[in-house]
Amino acid sequence: MTLKIGVIGTGAIGQEHIERLHNRLVGSTVVAVNDINLDQARAVAVRLTPAARVHETGQGVVSDPNVDAVVVTSWGPTHEEFVLASIAAGKPVFCEKPLATTAAACLNIVNAEVASGRHFVQVGFMRRYDKGYRLLKAQIDNGNLGAPLMVHCAHRNPSVPEVYAGDMAITDSFVHEIDVLRWLLDDDYVSAQVILPKKTRHSRADLDDPHMILLETAKGIRIDVEVFVNCPYGYDIQCQVVGEDGVGYLPEPMSVLTRKDARLSHEILQDWKLRFIDSYDVELQEWIEAVKIGEVWGPTAWDGYFASVTAEACVEAKHSGRIVPIKIGQRPAFYDRKPKRAAA
Repeated sequence: MTLKIGVIGTGAIGQEHIERLHNRLVGSTVVAVNDINLDQARAVAVRLTPAARVHETGQGVVSDPNVDAVVVTSWGPTHEEFVLASIAAGKPVFCEKPLATTAAACLNIVNAEVASGRHFVQVGFMRRYDKGYRLLKAQIDNGNLGAPLMVHCAHRNPSVPEVYAGDMAITDSFVHEIDVLRWLLDDDYVSAQVILPKKTRHSRADLDDPHMILLETAKGIRIDVEVFVNCPYGYDIQCQVVGEDGVGYLPEPMSVLTRKDARLSHEILQDWKLRFIDSYDVELQEWIEAVKIGEVWGPTAWDGYFASVTAEACVEAKHSGRIVPIKIGQRPAFYDRKPKRAAA
Protein backbone atom coordinates (compact mmCIF):
# COMPACT_ATOMS: atom_id res chain seq x y z
CA MET A 1 0.00 0.00 0.00
CA THR A 2 1.23 3.46 -0.91
CA LEU A 3 0.05 6.23 1.40
CA LYS A 4 -1.24 9.21 -0.62
CA ILE A 5 -0.34 12.43 1.18
CA GLY A 6 -1.48 16.01 0.90
CA VAL A 7 0.91 18.72 2.10
CA ILE A 8 -0.30 22.14 3.27
CA GLY A 9 2.55 24.64 3.23
CA THR A 10 5.39 24.67 0.69
CA GLY A 11 7.93 26.83 2.52
CA ALA A 12 11.39 25.56 3.42
CA ILE A 13 10.37 22.71 5.73
CA GLY A 14 7.37 21.90 3.53
CA GLN A 15 9.58 21.48 0.48
CA GLU A 16 11.98 19.27 2.40
CA HIS A 17 9.15 17.05 3.63
CA ILE A 18 7.61 16.84 0.16
CA GLU A 19 10.95 15.73 -1.28
CA ARG A 20 11.49 13.03 1.35
CA LEU A 21 7.87 11.81 1.33
CA HIS A 22 7.73 11.65 -2.46
CA ASN A 23 11.24 10.63 -3.41
CA ARG A 24 13.22 9.16 -0.50
CA LEU A 25 10.99 7.37 1.98
CA VAL A 26 9.27 4.04 1.44
CA GLY A 27 5.52 3.66 1.03
CA SER A 28 4.34 7.22 0.40
CA THR A 29 3.66 9.62 -2.42
CA VAL A 30 2.57 13.28 -2.43
CA VAL A 31 -0.61 13.76 -4.46
CA ALA A 32 -1.77 17.24 -3.41
CA VAL A 33 -0.19 20.50 -2.21
CA ASN A 34 -1.25 23.98 -1.18
CA ASP A 35 0.36 27.19 0.01
CA ILE A 36 -0.94 30.69 0.68
CA ASN A 37 1.44 31.62 -2.16
CA LEU A 38 -0.12 29.64 -4.98
CA ASP A 39 2.64 30.49 -7.44
CA GLN A 40 5.17 28.98 -5.06
CA ALA A 41 2.99 25.90 -4.57
CA ARG A 42 2.76 25.41 -8.33
CA ALA A 43 6.52 25.85 -8.76
CA VAL A 44 7.25 23.35 -5.98
CA ALA A 45 4.81 20.85 -7.45
CA VAL A 46 6.40 21.12 -10.90
CA ARG A 47 9.87 20.64 -9.43
CA LEU A 48 9.18 17.91 -6.88
CA THR A 49 5.80 16.27 -7.58
CA PRO A 50 4.71 16.96 -11.17
CA ALA A 51 1.59 14.79 -10.88
CA ALA A 52 0.36 16.39 -7.64
CA ARG A 53 -2.78 18.53 -7.70
CA VAL A 54 -2.32 22.12 -6.51
CA HIS A 55 -5.29 23.23 -4.40
CA GLU A 56 -6.26 26.85 -3.90
CA THR A 57 -6.90 26.28 -0.17
CA GLY A 58 -5.60 24.04 2.58
CA GLN A 59 -9.16 22.87 3.17
CA GLY A 60 -9.14 21.65 -0.43
CA VAL A 61 -6.18 19.40 0.35
CA VAL A 62 -7.94 17.94 3.40
CA SER A 63 -11.17 17.25 1.52
CA ASP A 64 -9.46 15.82 -1.60
CA PRO A 65 -10.79 12.23 -1.88
CA ASN A 66 -7.44 11.13 -3.29
CA VAL A 67 -5.62 12.18 -0.08
CA ASP A 68 -5.24 9.50 2.61
CA ALA A 69 -3.30 11.58 5.14
CA VAL A 70 -2.29 15.23 5.64
CA VAL A 71 1.01 16.92 6.49
CA VAL A 72 0.72 20.47 7.85
CA THR A 73 3.81 22.64 7.38
CA SER A 74 2.07 25.99 6.97
CA TRP A 75 2.34 29.13 9.09
CA GLY A 76 1.77 28.36 12.79
CA PRO A 77 -1.51 30.31 13.22
CA THR A 78 -3.14 28.11 10.54
CA HIS A 79 -2.30 24.80 12.24
CA GLU A 80 -5.40 24.60 14.42
CA GLU A 81 -7.75 25.02 11.46
CA PHE A 82 -6.11 22.37 9.31
CA VAL A 83 -5.57 19.82 12.09
CA LEU A 84 -9.20 20.15 13.20
CA ALA A 85 -10.34 19.78 9.58
CA SER A 86 -8.24 16.62 9.20
CA ILE A 87 -9.77 15.10 12.34
CA ALA A 88 -13.25 15.97 11.11
CA ALA A 89 -12.46 14.36 7.75
CA GLY A 90 -11.18 11.21 9.48
CA LYS A 91 -7.68 11.63 8.04
CA PRO A 92 -4.40 11.12 9.95
CA VAL A 93 -2.45 14.36 10.21
CA PHE A 94 1.22 15.08 10.86
CA CYS A 95 1.58 18.68 12.09
CA GLU A 96 4.92 20.40 12.38
CA LYS A 97 5.41 22.17 15.69
CA PRO A 98 3.68 24.05 17.13
CA LEU A 99 0.49 22.01 17.18
CA ALA A 100 -1.17 25.43 17.55
CA THR A 101 0.02 28.85 18.66
CA THR A 102 -1.82 28.87 22.01
CA ALA A 103 -2.50 26.28 24.68
CA ALA A 104 -6.24 26.94 24.32
CA ALA A 105 -6.08 26.13 20.60
CA CYS A 106 -4.08 22.97 21.32
CA LEU A 107 -6.74 21.92 23.83
CA ASN A 108 -9.38 22.38 21.13
CA ILE A 109 -7.48 19.83 19.05
CA VAL A 110 -7.13 17.44 22.00
CA ASN A 111 -10.86 17.64 22.71
CA ALA A 112 -11.76 17.08 19.06
CA GLU A 113 -9.50 14.05 18.79
CA VAL A 114 -10.80 12.52 22.02
CA ALA A 115 -14.39 13.09 20.83
CA SER A 116 -13.57 11.32 17.56
CA GLY A 117 -12.55 8.19 19.47
CA ARG A 118 -9.52 7.62 17.25
CA HIS A 119 -5.89 8.77 17.28
CA PHE A 120 -5.25 10.97 14.26
CA VAL A 121 -2.63 13.56 15.27
CA GLN A 122 1.16 13.43 15.46
CA VAL A 123 3.25 16.52 16.25
CA GLY A 124 6.63 17.09 14.57
CA PHE A 125 9.00 17.01 17.54
CA MET A 126 11.86 15.41 15.64
CA ARG A 127 14.41 15.20 18.46
CA ARG A 128 12.74 12.04 19.80
CA TYR A 129 13.99 10.40 16.58
CA ASP A 130 17.61 11.54 16.89
CA LYS A 131 19.98 8.61 17.36
CA GLY A 132 21.89 10.39 20.11
CA TYR A 133 18.82 11.19 22.19
CA ARG A 134 17.60 7.61 21.78
CA LEU A 135 20.94 6.29 23.04
CA LEU A 136 20.77 8.62 26.03
CA LYS A 137 17.19 7.58 26.80
CA ALA A 138 18.23 3.92 26.72
CA GLN A 139 20.85 4.63 29.40
CA ILE A 140 18.16 6.22 31.59
CA ASP A 141 15.51 3.57 30.96
CA ASN A 142 17.84 0.64 31.64
CA GLY A 143 18.86 2.15 35.00
CA ASN A 144 22.52 2.49 34.09
CA LEU A 145 22.69 6.06 35.45
CA GLY A 146 20.46 5.44 38.45
CA ALA A 147 17.53 7.75 39.12
CA PRO A 148 18.00 11.11 37.31
CA LEU A 149 18.56 14.03 39.66
CA MET A 150 19.56 16.94 37.43
CA VAL A 151 19.71 17.77 33.72
CA HIS A 152 21.96 20.45 32.20
CA CYS A 153 21.29 21.55 28.62
CA ALA A 154 22.34 24.14 26.06
CA HIS A 155 20.59 25.19 22.85
CA ARG A 156 22.89 27.43 20.80
CA ASN A 157 22.38 28.93 17.34
CA PRO A 158 25.02 30.92 15.45
CA SER A 159 22.41 33.54 14.48
CA VAL A 160 18.69 34.10 13.90
CA PRO A 161 16.81 36.04 11.20
CA GLU A 162 15.21 39.46 11.66
CA VAL A 163 11.75 37.89 12.05
CA TYR A 164 12.98 36.05 15.16
CA ALA A 165 11.86 38.37 17.94
CA GLY A 166 9.89 38.69 21.16
CA ASP A 167 9.68 35.41 23.07
CA MET A 168 10.65 33.13 20.18
CA ALA A 169 13.68 31.88 22.10
CA ILE A 170 11.12 30.10 24.27
CA THR A 171 8.27 29.39 21.86
CA ASP A 172 10.34 28.45 18.80
CA SER A 173 13.71 27.22 20.13
CA PHE A 174 13.32 26.00 23.72
CA VAL A 175 10.07 24.23 22.83
CA HIS A 176 12.20 21.39 21.44
CA GLU A 177 13.80 20.85 24.86
CA ILE A 178 10.36 21.08 26.47
CA ASP A 179 9.21 18.04 24.52
CA VAL A 180 12.36 15.95 24.31
CA LEU A 181 13.30 16.26 27.99
CA ARG A 182 9.80 15.31 29.12
CA TRP A 183 10.05 12.24 26.86
CA LEU A 184 13.63 11.50 27.94
CA LEU A 185 12.77 11.53 31.65
CA ASP A 186 9.20 10.18 31.36
CA ASP A 187 8.16 12.98 33.70
CA ASP A 188 6.00 16.13 33.63
CA TYR A 189 6.93 19.67 34.63
CA VAL A 190 5.43 21.45 37.63
CA SER A 191 7.15 24.86 37.61
CA ALA A 192 9.25 27.21 35.48
CA GLN A 193 11.60 30.10 36.08
CA VAL A 194 13.41 32.23 33.49
CA ILE A 195 16.52 34.30 34.19
CA LEU A 196 18.03 36.78 31.74
CA PRO A 197 21.85 36.90 32.00
CA LYS A 198 23.96 39.72 30.64
CA LYS A 199 22.82 40.41 27.07
CA THR A 200 25.22 39.49 24.28
CA ARG A 201 26.50 42.26 22.04
CA HIS A 202 25.67 40.03 19.06
CA SER A 203 21.91 40.38 19.65
CA ARG A 204 19.56 43.08 18.40
CA ALA A 205 18.02 45.76 20.59
CA ASP A 206 14.59 44.11 20.35
CA LEU A 207 15.75 40.58 21.24
CA ASP A 208 16.69 39.24 24.67
CA ASP A 209 19.59 36.79 24.39
CA PRO A 210 20.65 34.56 26.10
CA HIS A 211 18.04 32.99 28.43
CA MET A 212 18.46 30.62 31.36
CA ILE A 213 15.36 28.46 31.88
CA LEU A 214 14.83 26.37 35.01
CA LEU A 215 12.24 23.61 35.23
CA GLU A 216 11.16 21.34 38.06
CA THR A 217 9.50 17.99 37.34
CA ALA A 218 6.85 16.09 39.25
CA LYS A 219 9.54 13.65 40.45
CA GLY A 220 11.71 16.50 41.74
CA ILE A 221 14.28 16.52 38.93
CA ARG A 222 15.82 19.95 38.34
CA ILE A 223 16.55 21.04 34.77
CA ASP A 224 18.52 24.06 33.55
CA VAL A 225 18.63 25.05 29.90
CA GLU A 226 20.75 27.78 28.33
CA VAL A 227 19.16 29.18 25.16
CA PHE A 228 21.70 31.32 23.28
CA VAL A 229 20.64 32.11 19.72
CA ASN A 230 23.42 34.52 18.72
CA CYS A 231 26.32 32.24 19.62
CA PRO A 232 28.70 32.79 16.69
CA TYR A 233 30.71 29.57 16.88
CA GLY A 234 27.94 27.29 15.60
CA TYR A 235 24.79 25.26 16.14
CA ASP A 236 25.37 23.27 19.30
CA ILE A 237 22.89 21.13 21.24
CA GLN A 238 24.08 19.80 24.60
CA CYS A 239 22.37 17.57 27.19
CA GLN A 240 23.85 16.06 30.35
CA VAL A 241 21.77 13.84 32.65
CA VAL A 242 23.13 13.51 36.19
CA GLY A 243 21.88 10.34 37.87
CA GLU A 244 22.43 8.79 41.29
CA ASP A 245 24.98 6.34 39.89
CA GLY A 246 26.40 8.03 36.80
CA VAL A 247 26.26 10.83 34.25
CA GLY A 248 25.05 10.48 30.66
CA TYR A 249 25.92 12.85 27.83
CA LEU A 250 24.13 13.43 24.54
CA PRO A 251 26.62 12.20 21.90
CA GLU A 252 28.24 14.82 19.69
CA PRO A 253 27.39 14.67 15.96
CA MET A 254 29.91 12.57 14.07
CA SER A 255 32.85 14.54 12.71
CA VAL A 256 36.48 13.90 11.84
CA LEU A 257 39.10 14.84 14.43
CA THR A 258 41.86 16.75 12.63
CA ARG A 259 45.40 17.79 13.47
CA LYS A 260 46.30 20.85 11.40
CA ASP A 261 47.99 24.24 11.84
CA ALA A 262 49.11 23.30 15.36
CA ARG A 263 45.49 22.59 16.38
CA LEU A 264 43.53 19.48 17.34
CA SER A 265 39.90 20.09 16.42
CA HIS A 266 36.44 18.91 15.40
CA GLU A 267 34.12 20.77 13.04
CA ILE A 268 30.98 22.30 14.56
CA LEU A 269 27.77 22.38 12.52
CA GLN A 270 26.31 25.73 11.48
CA ASP A 271 22.85 24.60 10.33
CA TRP A 272 20.15 23.02 12.52
CA LYS A 273 18.74 21.16 9.52
CA LEU A 274 22.04 19.33 9.07
CA ARG A 275 22.16 18.43 12.78
CA PHE A 276 18.75 16.72 12.69
CA ILE A 277 18.32 15.80 9.01
CA ASP A 278 18.42 12.05 9.67
CA SER A 279 15.85 12.46 12.45
CA TYR A 280 13.32 13.88 10.01
CA ASP A 281 13.71 10.82 7.78
CA VAL A 282 13.23 8.40 10.69
CA GLU A 283 10.31 10.43 12.06
CA LEU A 284 8.31 10.52 8.83
CA GLN A 285 9.12 6.92 7.85
CA GLU A 286 7.77 5.74 11.20
CA TRP A 287 4.72 7.99 10.78
CA ILE A 288 3.98 6.41 7.38
CA GLU A 289 4.21 2.91 8.86
CA ALA A 290 1.98 3.84 11.81
CA VAL A 291 -0.68 5.50 9.67
CA LYS A 292 -1.00 2.40 7.54
CA ILE A 293 -2.18 0.40 10.57
CA GLY A 294 -4.22 3.21 12.10
CA GLU A 295 -1.74 4.04 14.88
CA VAL A 296 0.08 7.09 16.24
CA TRP A 297 3.55 6.11 17.48
CA GLY A 298 5.08 9.53 17.96
CA PRO A 299 4.29 12.73 19.89
CA THR A 300 0.52 13.08 20.32
CA ALA A 301 -1.84 16.05 20.44
CA TRP A 302 -1.58 15.82 24.24
CA ASP A 303 2.21 16.20 23.95
CA GLY A 304 1.69 19.25 21.75
CA TYR A 305 -0.73 20.70 24.31
CA PHE A 306 1.64 20.05 27.23
CA ALA A 307 4.49 21.74 25.34
CA SER A 308 2.31 24.79 24.70
CA VAL A 309 1.19 25.05 28.35
CA THR A 310 4.83 24.82 29.45
CA ALA A 311 5.98 27.43 26.92
CA GLU A 312 3.27 29.84 28.06
CA ALA A 313 4.32 29.34 31.68
CA CYS A 314 7.92 30.08 30.72
CA VAL A 315 6.91 33.27 28.91
CA GLU A 316 4.96 34.37 31.98
CA ALA A 317 7.94 33.55 34.19
CA LYS A 318 10.24 35.60 31.97
CA HIS A 319 8.09 38.72 32.11
CA SER A 320 7.02 38.44 35.74
CA GLY A 321 10.35 37.37 37.22
CA ARG A 322 8.48 34.78 39.30
CA ILE A 323 8.58 31.01 39.55
CA VAL A 324 5.40 30.05 37.71
CA PRO A 325 3.52 26.81 38.38
CA ILE A 326 2.74 24.69 35.33
CA LYS A 327 -0.89 23.72 35.66
CA ILE A 328 -2.49 21.21 33.36
CA GLY A 329 -5.57 19.07 33.75
CA GLN A 330 -5.67 15.32 34.03
CA ARG A 331 -4.48 13.59 30.89
CA PRO A 332 -7.45 11.91 29.20
CA ALA A 333 -7.42 8.13 29.43
CA PHE A 334 -7.61 8.23 25.63
CA TYR A 335 -3.88 9.11 25.63
CA ASP A 336 -2.96 6.37 28.11
CA ARG A 337 -3.49 3.68 25.49
CA LYS A 338 -0.21 2.10 24.46
CA PRO A 339 0.22 1.82 20.69
CA LYS A 340 1.45 -1.39 19.14
CA ARG A 341 4.80 0.27 18.59
CA ALA A 342 6.03 3.58 19.96
CA ALA A 343 8.94 5.85 19.14
CA ALA A 344 11.88 4.13 20.84
